[in-house]
Amino acid sequence: MINKFKKIFKKPTRIWHISDTHTFHELLEIPKGIDLVIFSGDCSNPRDPYSNEPQVRSFINWYGNLPIKHKIFVAGNHDTSIERGLVTKDDFSKNGIHYLENTSIEIEGLKIFGSPYTPMFGNWAFMKAKHKLDRVWNNAIPDDSDIVVVHGPPKGILDLSYSRGGKLEFCGDKSLLNKLKIVKPKFMMFGHIHNNEDIVNTGTRTVYGLDTIFSNGSVVTDRKFGKVTSNGNIFELIQ
Repeated sequence: MINKFKKIFKKPTRIWHISDTHTFHELLEIPKGIDLVIFSGDCSNPRDPYSNEPQVRSFINWYGNLPIKHKIFVAGNHDTSIERGLVTKDDFSKNGIHYLENTSIEIEGLKIFGSPYTPMFGNWAFMKAKHKLDRVWNNAIPDDSDIVVVHGPPKGILDLSYSRGGKLEFCGDKSLLNKLKIVKPKFMMFGHIHNNEDIVNTGTRTVYGLDTIFSNGSVVTDRKFGKVTSNGNIFELIQ
């Protein structure tokens, strides 16, 4: 999916947003002419961090060798070896990748904030109780952010999923949405909630009253896990 809108830049900038490859990154079609690629979590699968580590390192090798100038990585709840410190920020930087964990970076004139945290759900990585997440969003996300990258979605935006009881519900984070209403970034990028056989969450959306473009970059489908059904989202910034 390609989205075009205007911003003043010295040259056109193309951004590719992907998420939730779950070891199937090599099945993606690499678009041409991309200046910045942003990954928003879950490059791996196993809960056990020692089994998880080789999968993360495989992704780093692939990601670092993409013919793209700027690369950003934010971890997800499946990336347990990163939370445990078996894979470190240095492992990413040695491969030309900017690793963000409640930190920001400026690239191509864009101030980009990244965080891996999601609401508590089971025993996975980078999860916090909702009252603790409130503090993360309020204290960590700079008000002048152009792009906010987190693993999980804000409440009610490309976040439909079945609960453990089989009920269809919006499962995003309300406190994150409240913070975004204050920051009003140009982009908000996430993953975590995949497509399902009867649900489409990937793609982009706008919300009335906000100028933010919301992007769910998940590429695999839940009930056909391992089937790549999206190639992420591409944004073209043109004068």
